[in-house]
Amino acid sequence: MTVGELSRRTGVTVKALREYTDLGLIYTLGRSPANYRLYDTDALWCVRFIGELRGLGLTVAEIRELTAAGEDGAGREIGSYLAELLHRSRERLRERIAAQQQILDRIEKFETEHQQHLAEGDLCWAGDPRGCETRA
Repeated sequence: MTVGELSRRTGVTVKALREYTDLGLIYTLGRSPANYRLYDTDALWCVRFIGELRGLGLTVAEIRELTAAGEDGAGREIGSYLAELLHRSRERLRERIAAQQQILDRIEKFETEHQQHLAEGDLCWAGDPRGCETRA
């Protein structure tokens, strides 16, 4: 199948599929006479597996590291490496959640401190120069 058909069958953009191919995450059968990349049905599995790992928060670079670890035969267990990558992903997610929680806390504090001004639509207290001096 061509990259366009692979895209239609997986819902992944052609651009992403080309990137995955260039990174060695998906293998081609070569090129057609018209110079289109050609894929077999194994590519469907690869794309779905990449999507699964991306859905777990792994970066494309981490997925590439994982595949490289499996290919190098250095004796590293692919399962333990995947567990390590999932741990990293979990920690990144926890950090993002904590950062978002800090923003929520600041919003709540701001609303509490300025509840009356917000209810009245009064922005003069915030240093809004548009007409604050004329109000009194």
